[in-house]
Amino acid sequence: MDALNRQRTIQFFFVFAAAMLLLKAFQLQVYKNWKEGNTITGAVYRKTVYPARGLIYDRKDKLLVVNNPAYDLMVTVDQMDKGMVEGTSWKKIKRFCDLTNTPFEEYKKALNQDFKSGRYSRSVPYVFKSKISAKEFARFQEALIEFPGFEIVLRSAREYPRPVAAHLLGYIREVNGDEVEKNKDKYIAGDYIGASGLEKQYEEQLRGQKGYAMILKDKLGRPVGKHQDGKQDIPMVPGLDLHTTIDLDLQEYAEDLLRNKRAGLVAIEPRTGGILAMVSTPNYDPNDLAVTNDKRGDVYNALLKDPNQPLFNRAIMAQYPPGSIHKTVLALSGMQMGVWNVNRGVSCSRGYFVGGAKLGCHGHPYCSNVSMGIQHSCNAYFVTVFRTLIDRYNEKTPRRGLNELNDYLARFGYGNKLGVDYPGEKSGNYPTVEHFDQWYKNDGHWKSIWIRSLGIGQGEMLGTNLQFANLCCIIANKGFYYRPHFVDHFGENGKQTDMKYLERIKVRVDEKHFYPVIEGMEQVTIAGTARRAFIPDIAICGKTGTAENSGKDHSIFFCFAPKNNPKIAMAVYVENAGFGGSVAAPVASLLIEKYLKGEIRSAERKFMEKSIREKDFLIYEKKVAGLAAR
Repeated sequence: MDALNRQRTIQFFFVFAAAMLLLKAFQLQVYKNWKEGNTITGAVYRKTVYPARGLIYDRKDKLLVVNNPAYDLMVTVDQMDKGMVEGTSWKKIKRFCDLTNTPFEEYKKALNQDFKSGRYSRSVPYVFKSKISAKEFARFQEALIEFPGFEIVLRSAREYPRPVAAHLLGYIREVNGDEVEKNKDKYIAGDYIGASGLEKQYEEQLRGQKGYAMILKDKLGRPVGKHQDGKQDIPMVPGLDLHTTIDLDLQEYAEDLLRNKRAGLVAIEPRTGGILAMVSTPNYDPNDLAVTNDKRGDVYNALLKDPNQPLFNRAIMAQYPPGSIHKTVLALSGMQMGVWNVNRGVSCSRGYFVGGAKLGCHGHPYCSNVSMGIQHSCNAYFVTVFRTLIDRYNEKTPRRGLNELNDYLARFGYGNKLGVDYPGEKSGNYPTVEHFDQWYKNDGHWKSIWIRSLGIGQGEMLGTNLQFANLCCIIANKGFYYRPHFVDHFGENGKQTDMKYLERIKVRVDEKHFYPVIEGMEQVTIAGTARRAFIPDIAICGKTGTAENSGKDHSIFFCFAPKNNPKIAMAVYVENAGFGGSVAAPVASLLIEKYLKGEIRSAERKFMEKSIREKDFLIYEKKVAGLAAR
C-alpha cells in the first residue's frame, strides 16, 4: 500500500509539472504572441522622449521665447539592414535618400562616424539628419517603417515672437564632443544646449529631463507596441518656464532708440534689483541664430566680421571710464569720511590749475556746495574733492588715502562682479596703490596731482553699464542695493531662483549724505548739464558724463525717477556720441517717460524722439555687405 501511494504521488508530481510546462508554453507561444503582435523574435528598444524646453516670459507674462516643433531623424546603425550599412542594397538606399531628400554623399558621411571617439555608438541612436520641417517629415513618415534603425524624434526649437533682446536671451546650439563627454548622463550627440545669455545661465532649469519609452519591435525592427504596457517607461519632465524681470515693451523701445549706434544700456528697478531692460547695439534678430535657420552659420560669420561688433555685449561686458558720473561717488565718500563739508565751495575759472597744469572745465556759476558741484559737473570742484580725500594724511605719497578711497569704491561696486545671473559679467577696475608704485617706480614716489584725472572718472577707472546702473540704484535707495538679476521665479509655483537676490546690501554710507547728491542730480535735469532730459511732471535725478576718447568722446548718463519712490534707474553709454547731455540723457529721459507714462506725450518730445532715432554712430567704411545692423 505504501509503495502504491508513493507511485501515485510521483505520477501526480510529473503530471503537475508537465501541466505547468504546457501552461507556460501556451502563455509564451499563444497568449503573448496574440497580445504583443507576434514579437517573440523581436526586441525591446528604449526610445528617448525629449522634454519641451521651458518658455521665457517678461514681467507681465508676455512671451520672449516660444518653442516650435522640429524633427530629427535618428539612426541606430546596429539595427539597420546590413545592405544599407555596407552599401550593397542600392535600390533601398536610393529610395531612402529620395524620400528624405538626402544626397548620397551626406548619407555615407552620416553613417561613417568615428565610433571609437566615444561621441557616437553603433548601438545608440544619434542624429542622422536634424531640423526637418513638418512638411518634409510628412512626406516620408509613413514609409519610414521600411527602414529599420531609423526613427523620428520631436525636438523643441526656439522662436522669438519679437525680434528683440538677442543678447539678453542668447541662443541654443548642438552640444559639442567635450560637452557630451563631460555630461554623458545629460546629453548625446545632436542634443541642444544653451550657448549664451539666459539660455546658457539657466540651461539646467530650462532643459528639463529626458524620458524613456520602452518599445517592442518585431523581428523586422518595426515598433509594435509598448513593453509591459508602459510600466517600465520613465516619463520626461518638461523644462521650467522662466519668468523674468524684463519689461518687453521697454526693451523693445530702448533698442529702437539705440539702433544704428554702438551703445549699452541697463535699466533696473531700485526696490528689487530686477533688471527691466538690457540693451547692446548694434544687435541682430534672434531668429537669425535659431537652430532651424539654414543660413545660421553664414549669419554668425557675418556678425563676427562686422567692425561694429554686434555679438559683443556692451551692456555687461564692455568696460568704460565712468566719466563725470563718478563725481557722485567721490562726494558721498568724502562726506562719509568726514573730510569734505557739504557746504564747501570751490572756485572754477574754466578749469583746475596747479603748478602750471590745467584740467579744463566749461563755464558755469560758482559752486558753493556739493549739490551745485554735481549740477554743473565742475571738474575743479571734484579734483579738489579727490585730492582732499587722498592727501588727508599729509604724507609725501598719498598711499594711505588712496587705499581708504578704494575701500569706498569697492562698496559702490567698482572692481567687483555684482553677481548678476548672466554669463560673462566683467568686474571693471580702480587703480590701486601697487599700480602707481609700479608706474612711478623710477620717480621713487607719486603725488595726487599726477593722478588728478581720477577725480573726474578718467584714467584707469573702468566700469560696466551694469555697475553704473547699480550705482544709480544705490543713490536712489539712499545707501543700499539688491544684486541685479533677471529671474523673478520659475514655473507656476513662484519659486525664487536664489535667496541672494533678496539680500539688501548696504554700502555703509549714512543716509543723510545722499540728500545733497540727489538734490544736485535733480538740478542737473532742471538747470544743469542735462536739460534735454527734463520732464515737467516727472522728477528725474541724473548725472551726465563725457568720457574722453581717441576719436569722438563717449556720451554717458545715469539717472533714476521719480525722485521720491524711484521706480527705475538706468545707465546709458553711447560710444563716440559726444557730450553726455546730447544723446545719452535724451535716450534715458524718453525711456523713463515711456515706462512711467506709457507714451511720449508732447510734440516737442516726439520731435526729440525722432531726432534720436535718426542719429547714426556706426562704422561703415568696413561694414560687411548684406548684413543690416539693427
